[in-house]
Amino acid sequence: MAGSFNRSSMALCLVWAATFALCLVSSLAKLHRIDHPVNSDSLRVLVVGDWGRKGHYNQTEVAVQMGKVADVLDPAFIISTGDNFYGSGLTGTDDPQFEESFSKIYTAKSLQKQWYNVLGNHDYRGNVEAQLSPVLTKIDSRWLCMRSFIVNTEIAEIFFVDTTPFADKYFTHPGDETYDWSGITPTRKGYLSNLLKDLDSALKESTAKWKIVVGHHTLRSAGQHRDTVELVRDLLPILKADDVDLYINGHDHLVQHISSRDSKLQYFTSGGGSKAWRGDYDLNKEGLKFFYDGQGFMTLEITETDAVLIFYDVFGKVLYKWSVSKAYTSI
Repeated sequence: MAGSFNRSSMALCLVWAATFALCLVSSLAKLHRIDHPVNSDSLRVLVVGDWGRKGHYNQTEVAVQMGKVADVLDPAFIISTGDNFYGSGLTGTDDPQFEESFSKIYTAKSLQKQWYNVLGNHDYRGNVEAQLSPVLTKIDSRWLCMRSFIVNTEIAEIFFVDTTPFADKYFTHPGDETYDWSGITPTRKGYLSNLLKDLDSALKESTAKWKIVVGHHTLRSAGQHRDTVELVRDLLPILKADDVDLYINGHDHLVQHISSRDSKLQYFTSGGGSKAWRGDYDLNKEGLKFFYDGQGFMTLEITETDAVLIFYDVFGKVLYKWSVSKAYTSI
């Protein structure tokens, strides 16, 4: 009788454990929704990526120009495309780098807006939970970082996607680097599957005039990292099927625009927040409209019918301007 009871109890425990694991995977991948309505007929946003170097590599200079542009633009919020802290993320919520690379750098009054941040591969080399912690928001109220989430502005919905766990190389050939995969492994396959399902459902249900997806890694790029093959295989079909307008990323330390040849989807890289000038690129990349292998940032202004994207360099000079309408496209 005792042996039968133990076997039954063990089986029940295994069921509970499996159920808990499935729930954990789902909860980690689930897209949290944030409403951020704008009090005007246009949404204005700054976008910067690959920046956190304690002010070095012209990070401070880029931040100064962001402040000047924001004085005029008056953005509703600022988007970071990841790699927020080099070279290995944060060690914890008490890591002084948070203030040295963020609070003490983006000091302009016009930049004292909400920052929506995604994680990059360098962030995963540190304590991921630290960047996700509300403790950082208590230190600097601008800070909000989540794995994957949605910001609804009424004019546009912006879908932030955790792209680092998609890349096989970080798991199979990490080199001398270590990554914080807590919450991702050993359920990586389930995590990614649920994330893609949640994103697909949210995009299909969206009634927004504009649908924008933000991730750290490149989908299409002429830069050093080129296309991220796992995202092209797993994420791109969803973006095309669900009528996404823009994919915005970092990872390559530059600014660029690539146009899709088989859908309306446009690819923009804004990863020039600090260290740049890598000198490794392919200017024959199909669909390449603009490429600048240097430091800079991007602005985005959207109304119900039109969108305008502008790249600026480290001196605040306009490098490139592109516009699109729901009725027609113009360059």
